[in-house]
Parts: sequence; structure tokens; C-alpha cells
Amino acid sequence: MSAVENTGGPTPGRLKGRVALVSGAAQGIGQALAIRLAQDGADVVIAAHKQPPDATEAAVKAAGVESLVHHVDVSLEQDVADLAAAVTDRFGRVDILVNNAGAYPMQGFLEMTYEQWRETFAINIDSVFHMCRAFVPGMVERRFGRVINVSSTSYMEGMENYTHYNAAKAAVVGFTRSLAIEVGPAEVTANVLAPGLVRTPTTDSGPQADGMFEGFLAEQALKRTETPADLAGAVSWLASEDASFVTGQTVVVDGGWHFN
Repeated sequence: MSAVENTGGPTPGRLKGRVALVSGAAQGIGQALAIRLAQDGADVVIAAHKQPPDATEAAVKAAGVESLVHHVDVSLEQDVADLAAAVTDRFGRVDILVNNAGAYPMQGFLEMTYEQWRETFAINIDSVFHMCRAFVPGMVERRFGRVINVSSTSYMEGMENYTHYNAAKAAVVGFTRSLAIEVGPAEVTANVLAPGLVRTPTTDSGPQADGMFEGFLAEQALKRTETPADLAGAVSWLASEDASFVTGQTVVVDGGWHFN
């Protein structure tokens, strides 16, 4: 089943009248999250960088909501400023911000350059800063907002050849917890979604793909491979009124891998 065929149990009307923005929404996790938010009734800004988000856009439109596609490198401050201007012009605001864009290049620490370190931090945590600086002030002013930052359970365990990635994903958690404290008085929530190893076009083609999924299955409590659709329900809940008193939390969706 592809992310476009997401059957994770949408709740039509749950997010009606809301505007959601999902970064990294061309494929994989971001695509599934954008589609689910649309199926729940939110208008959706589809932010993508390298891959064309045609399939995501088609599925969002099929859900009967409004959409905006914007090509952006969320690690760049000016790109994010241009995105914010486009979103303001079209929708006037963002109610639900899902910072999903990320990258995980494999590189051993002893051979790692500072440039490689900085590039990984730029896409995985600098992007979260830029996006929150662009959209959270409006949430605070309107006294409503949901910030959902995508991290990873890998930082909890540690992984060979990913010191840069795991450090950045741990930073996402620390950032989000502190943000939650600052914006809480304005009824804005900020939470983390922490997936395990998710089968996406990127992970399927990665340098460690051979045998990687089998290794995770052996350690997971649930003996099936995680898909992007498995994350959609958690994001739908965090974006909804049902989670209005949940903030500063890390919601782990990894099939019971990280505690084994």
C-alpha cells in the first residue's frame, strides 16, 4: 500500500477550517501526513524541495480541501520567508505546522567533515527554527496553534555512522520542549513525533537498505515494517482538539523498537 492510499482512519471534519503546513511533503512520511490532515478537513500547504509533490497535491485535492504547493529549501531563512509570504497571501495563517523535512546521510564520525555536520544540522534542526520563527508568532497572536516536529527514535538508542543525524534529532526534542513552555500561555502546543524505521522511497534506496528492515523487525515488539500511514493517526490526534492539553511531549510511533 502506498502513502497515497492511506487508510489510517481519517475523521472527516475533525480539522475543518484549519490550515496545515507540512514540509518534506512530496513523498514518504510527509506525503502521508499531508494527505491525512486533508482527509480530516484541513486546507494544506504542501512544502517540498527536490521531488515534485504531484501525487500529494492530487490526493489532497481529492479530499475536497484547498491546497498550496510551494517549493522551498527549509534550511534557508530567505526561502522560508518567501514561503511564509505565499502562505499569508493564500490562506492568511497557519494553524498546524508539521516540520517533517529531514535528511540522514550515512557518514562515520572519524571521517566526517564539519561541512557534512553542518549540512545535516541545517536540514534537520535549523529548518525547525526557521519555520517556527516564521509561523509561531502568528499562532501566539491568534492564541491557537499546533506545532508538530518530526524527530526519530534513533537518537534514543544511538546508531553507527549517524552521530550528526542523531545529534540533530535529539536537538529537535530539546527545542520543542522549551518552545512548548514559551508558547503555552497562548494556548499553542508543541510536540514531537518520533518514528522508528519507516519504509519510504528514501529508506528503500539507502546505503544500508539491505537487511536493515529485517534487523529492526527482530527488535520490534510489532513484527511488521512501519509505513508512513502508521504515523498519520498520531499527527491527526496531535493536531486536533483532543490533544489540546498535550504539549512538550514526544509521541513515539516505532512498533516497540526503542525499549527493546
